[in-house]
Parts: sequence; C-alpha cells; structure tokens
Amino acid sequence: MRIAVLGATGQTGQFLVDQALQQGHVVTALVRNPNKLTVRHDNLKVVEADIFSVDGLKSHLKGADVVVSCLGFPISFFSGVTGYTRSMRAVIEAMRVAEVNRIIAITSWYTDPNSGTQSQYLIRFLLLPLIRSVLSNMWEMEQYLQQVDDINWTVVRPPGLKNLPSSALEFLTHEGYFVPGQDGYPAGSAMGRGDVARFMLSLLNSNTWLKKGVAITTK
Repeated sequence: MRIAVLGATGQTGQFLVDQALQQGHVVTALVRNPNKLTVRHDNLKVVEADIFSVDGLKSHLKGADVVVSCLGFPISFFSGVTGYTRSMRAVIEAMRVAEVNRIIAITSWYTDPNSGTQSQYLIRFLLLPLIRSVLSNMWEMEQYLQQVDDINWTVVRPPGLKNLPSSALEFLTHEGYFVPGQDGYPAGSAMGRGDVARFMLSLLNSNTWLKKGVAITTK
C-alpha cells in the first residue's frame, strides 16, 4: 500500500515508518526537516512539506492510498494550541485535490472535556489541566472530522505513551475517550508508541473504525 505519513520524525511517527517499511508498504514521509529522518530504504521517499498549506501538500499526496498522521504539537501556556485543526483542515483539502479518501490520525484519551471525571486523582487534577491546551485542540480537530462526509477518517486515541517498540500484546479498544475496565474506570494509563503504530497500521485493511474515534490500550 502507498502511505503518506505526517509527523514521521516524531517518536511515534518513526516507529510507524519503520513498521510500514517492514510490512512492505511504500512510504512517503512529509516532514519539515528531512535531515531529522535518518532511515534509508528503497520504499521510502522523504519530502519537505508545509503541513499547513494545501498547495504544499497536494502534490505529495497524489497517488497515496492512505494518509497517516502522527502529528503532535506542544503545550502552550500563553496561547491556545491550533496546530491540530490548522493542519487537518489543510490535509483534508489537499486530500480532496489529490483524490485520496482515507486518513488515520492520532489524538489521545480524554479529548472530550468531560471524559476525565473517572480518571485517577493525579491524572484528573494535575495532568489533564496541564495538557488541556493540547487536548482541547485535538477535540476541535475531532469535531471538524465528524463534519467531513467525503473522507473515510479514523481517529486513534491512545493513553499516555512510552517510548517502547512494538510488542505482541493484545489491544483493548473502545469507541469513546478512554478504554473502560470491568469497573467502568479507565483500564491502564500508558502504552508503547510502537504498539500505537502497530494498531494504526492494522487499520489499513479494516473498515471497523471508519468515521469513528477509537480509544486503545494494551492488556
């Protein structure tokens, strides 16, 4: 499959690119700084692109079967985070021009402002307020995608991330903003980035989560 990857130089993005190449996919990595991606492979093309520009994206998306976004933007304490919505609007428009109709994008647990009420005390009262500027913009991006009728999108919501490679652990999934355990409370609090990449790539041949957001974790 021909995959266009956004955020390929990020920690999760690098795992995804490596796994995609191992699986035999042809990858185009759209990056701001090509020198930051050190992987070399016959099936990998690295291009410099402006993720906020339709014109800067559309030619690089032409011919792709799917766009996979591992984009992440830092916390902002002084102004709102806007990167998720700005980039996604440009990507969707560029996909329309390039006639690509499938995108898989990563966000997080607890993007819905009301979804953290059952989380652990430290997460609810310390972590979530700390990263709320990021979660809020992820939420806005998700709301935007829900209005997109002509593109088959999937939002993947992992919990906290560890810089660990892919494993053979079983996935737990839930159509919501966290994965509940048998008691209804969030099941787990972190998973490996390699496993997030593994799950995202597993969606390439599945229609299960089309036009849905899926919270994931590992057993």
